Amino acid sequence: MDLQSGKFYWPNTINKKANYAALDENIECDVLIIGCGSSGAQCAYYLFDSGLDIVMVDGRNIGEGSTATNTALLQYLGEKYYFELLHTFGEDKATTHIKLCEQAITDIEKASQGLYKNAEFKRRDSLYSASNEEGIEILHKEFYLLKKHGFNVEMWDRSKIKNHFHFERDYALLVKDDAEINPVLFTYELIKQAAQKGFRVYENTKIIRHLIEENQVTFFSDKGHSIRAKKVIVAAGYETLDFRKHKNLALESTYSIVTEPLDLSFWYNRTLLWETKRPYIYMRTTEDNRIIIGGLDEKTNIPEERDNQLISKKNQLIEEFNQFFPNVPIQVEYYLAALYGGTTDGLPMIGLYEDLPNIYHVYAYGDNGMVYNMVLGKIIGDLLTKGTSENSRLYLQTRKSKNGK
Repeated sequence: MDLQSGKFYWPNTINKKANYAALDENIECDVLIIGCGSSGAQCAYYLFDSGLDIVMVDGRNIGEGSTATNTALLQYLGEKYYFELLHTFGEDKATTHIKLCEQAITDIEKASQGLYKNAEFKRRDSLYSASNEEGIEILHKEFYLLKKHGFNVEMWDRSKIKNHFHFERDYALLVKDDAEINPVLFTYELIKQAAQKGFRVYENTKIIRHLIEENQVTFFSDKGHSIRAKKVIVAAGYETLDFRKHKNLALESTYSIVTEPLDLSFWYNRTLLWETKRPYIYMRTTEDNRIIIGGLDEKTNIPEERDNQLISKKNQLIEEFNQFFPNVPIQVEYYLAALYGGTTDGLPMIGLYEDLPNIYHVYAYGDNGMVYNMVLGKIIGDLLTKGTSENSRLYLQTRKSKNGK
């Protein structure tokens, strides 16, 4: 799958990484994880102390898929508004989902603290601003629900926004305790930790077919070698769709730019910025004093159409930044176009299919992919080690809306 194009920032932040051999023999294991990007690495994290014999494979080098272009704003609110999730799933389920996302950020923080290298995890607040009159109404609905259920949010008016950020919006939600991270470094270090715990890790091992057998599954690589496993987690990011598609999943295109380092003293508390319009513009800062600006999504999953717009989208993102900060000159060093996935109902998904027994498909698709990876990884970890998870039904592909559809 042609996932992305452009000049990528995150891989250039890594000075030295471990290398893993390609599979060159037939092997067996308890659990096979297909995918060594952030999705596979985060699923692996919840199996670190399981005592299971685990193999991880990736068709590329580790972190060279969509992880390399993830902008890694870690937020518990998503593209689907809280009140929209409520209308679809009911208030209890919508709230459970958001609380699980909030907990997932804490789990990412805990995981990052256990790594040998700092993965640049930082707690950040998010400023979620109203783009227009409709956005003001949306924020008030969101604020009511968030306060009702105990989330740490504040409603800011035009005066307070301008005093802190020096741009003008009528209203904004300040959401406390979101975060940011370096997704490639986080993934590398989790995989390294997995290997140290005895996981067998193979790069450049492309899976091309499988054979379902009683109580086990055998997957075959492009070099003709086999991996026989009792359980399988397909956590290959958007390439999970190569294993099994689903009508609730859709791919689009998104764009982002990364500036050269600059003086960020004007940026209040390095707060994450986003807005109510859809598709929205978002911004964050980095450890080395750059700004990431992204958005301008397009409803195409055709790589040629996506890439043909890259330069114009790059210039549009600069213009969007200038609308917020007209007196801050920026120079763009990195820019990219990438596939971006989502679900029609707004929740990430675990696929469990009768014709593919013992195989868990991870569709952590949406604007908070790393957060969703953590939510789904924890559930799958519980299913594999305990046989049950109290929250699994909310994310299975068989889930129903509150209307039974």
